[in-house]
Amino acid sequence: MEVTKNKGFTVNSLIVMALGTLFMLASIVVYLLILKGVMGRFSYKEAFTDVKGIRKVISGEGTNIAILYSQYTENMLPPGSTWLNDNITTGKKFLNNYRYGYDIIKDNDIEKGKHFKYKILILPGSKSLSDEEIINIKKFIDRGGCVFATSGTASFSADGKWRGWEFFSEVFGVRFIREVERDEVTKIHTLRGNLPITANIPTGYPLKVATWDRPIAVEILEPRTTQVSFWYNYRLQDGLVREEVKKSGGIAYGTYGKGRFVWMGFEINSVIGIQEDYIYFDRLFHNALSWLQYKPLAYVKDWPENYNAAAMLAVMVGDQPQNVRNILPLLKEEGIKATFFVDPSKVSNYKDLVKTIAAYGDVGAIVDIGYMAAIDDTTNKLDDYNTQVKKVKDANSKIEVIEGIHSDGLLPYYGLFDDNSLRAIAESKYKYVLTDSLTDRSVPKAIIKGDNTVISITKTARDDYEVIRDFGLTQPEFQLYTYKEDVDRILFEGGLYVFKLHTEYQCQPQNLSVLKDLLKYIKSKNMWIASGNEIYNWWIKKNKVEMRVESRGESRVTVSISNPGNELLKEIMLEIDLQLSVTNIEISSEIIGTLQPEYFFNPSTHMIYLKIKEFKPSETRIYYIDYDKPKELSGN
Repeated sequence: MEVTKNKGFTVNSLIVMALGTLFMLASIVVYLLILKGVMGRFSYKEAFTDVKGIRKVISGEGTNIAILYSQYTENMLPPGSTWLNDNITTGKKFLNNYRYGYDIIKDNDIEKGKHFKYKILILPGSKSLSDEEIINIKKFIDRGGCVFATSGTASFSADGKWRGWEFFSEVFGVRFIREVERDEVTKIHTLRGNLPITANIPTGYPLKVATWDRPIAVEILEPRTTQVSFWYNYRLQDGLVREEVKKSGGIAYGTYGKGRFVWMGFEINSVIGIQEDYIYFDRLFHNALSWLQYKPLAYVKDWPENYNAAAMLAVMVGDQPQNVRNILPLLKEEGIKATFFVDPSKVSNYKDLVKTIAAYGDVGAIVDIGYMAAIDDTTNKLDDYNTQVKKVKDANSKIEVIEGIHSDGLLPYYGLFDDNSLRAIAESKYKYVLTDSLTDRSVPKAIIKGDNTVISITKTARDDYEVIRDFGLTQPEFQLYTYKEDVDRILFEGGLYVFKLHTEYQCQPQNLSVLKDLLKYIKSKNMWIASGNEIYNWWIKKNKVEMRVESRGESRVTVSISNPGNELLKEIMLEIDLQLSVTNIEISSEIIGTLQPEYFFNPSTHMIYLKIKEFKPSETRIYYIDYDKPKELSGN
């Protein structure tokens, strides 16, 4: 019997193929759903038709940074100089640390337009450029490219002749003021806080910059440019503070045409100092590159609610202690608290007064923990650890003799403290120390000693000793103007204005009108006026928040925040620069039931403000910020 073979598909084959096709389609759907869950909003059509994006992935394209090695600039240098090469090498190290790909290009590459394929052009010390380079660099930024530049870019021609500041002013929107003097080996360069470029760097951080390259000070001319820092040092330099800060800018960032720039008035090789200086400058450099690449930048706002800065009244109850009563009605009228510092050895003479002022704020202790000038008058020696412990504990004991009074703050009699002081202060359960010592910021600094945390608060402005006693400014209008200058400087930085006033000067009846007007001025600038305890409670909680932000695709940013502390955070504010004028913002959370934040978006600055409430100890929250990009930016 002949057996015939079926040369077609069997029923089983058809079923297998159908099931396979069904599984494949289901896999694609699941994949797209997962992709949407991770990446947020995106077009399914673009996911399959974005040939440019696919080609990038396959070919490994991704080097979008070019560093100019300007031979024209090198030709200006003395024979054998390695200045330019050293600066470029340092820049390469920073880029390598963050695994950025880059190419080294030459002057003729820019003259021929080969730089247009990159997104970021770094111009280290490129003082000498040709006319063709200038034209092509301006076209590059105007069309949407980004530039990171240092020093006097393009101030000399290709043959080393002085050209001037035309390119500099036109592109960066600044006016050259002066070269920084070489009267010191290093200069303090103060950084503003609460800016995308300075995210996660202490507000008012004094970066130390060498003067051998003659750094540049500028004035910002146009609203498209933002001043990030200033060279003026109010402690050592004369002049009108407002004007000096305005005319001593050293870092700026902004836009030109469709592109962006970051300019620094010094070479990145000029930053010197202790380890912290390098750490924070590394962060500054990384922030700058992130901003130029339109990557989101975020930080926890320094002060609660929508305050731009903060202020603290530190009242020294010294000679003529009864004068402190003169300011109490004013504090009540303004609804604010002050911090009163008393000498524990004298409080027994005016117990009733201490009880009274305790109802208007905090009581702190003035303690002599030692001071001895060295032979060369450049160093000081404080008491040893055991002596300091005894003194700070005795101080609190003498204050606590008064029923219901406790001291949480300490002021060293000579304004100086050391590590032994911090250990003694923490062991004695003080919360904060106020000092006249120069510190590395204009905001409090949290210092952990054993199981306790102390914050140090530095005097950030001129007090009435300087203004009335030393400057001889007895007329109210001159006093007020001087104080306002410091308020404006601290407001510009975003820091803490600490105003020390004494019972024998600003608390006298004839000077009260100045204090009243000053408080009104501070409030008009949207500054938070708080006592030492209020600042401590806020800063400790705020300082414990850990935060991370990253892009997920073209239309989603994820924000991860944690509260590793053991206290409930009633409210904190996060500031996130989305880098785009987006629309249709929607905020969701990774875990269903997570308390949603209130938010406000400022289209002009691209900043979104998240108000996080009831943040529990050891809690972590992940928020998704989804949005629509403008059509002309989609796919960039």
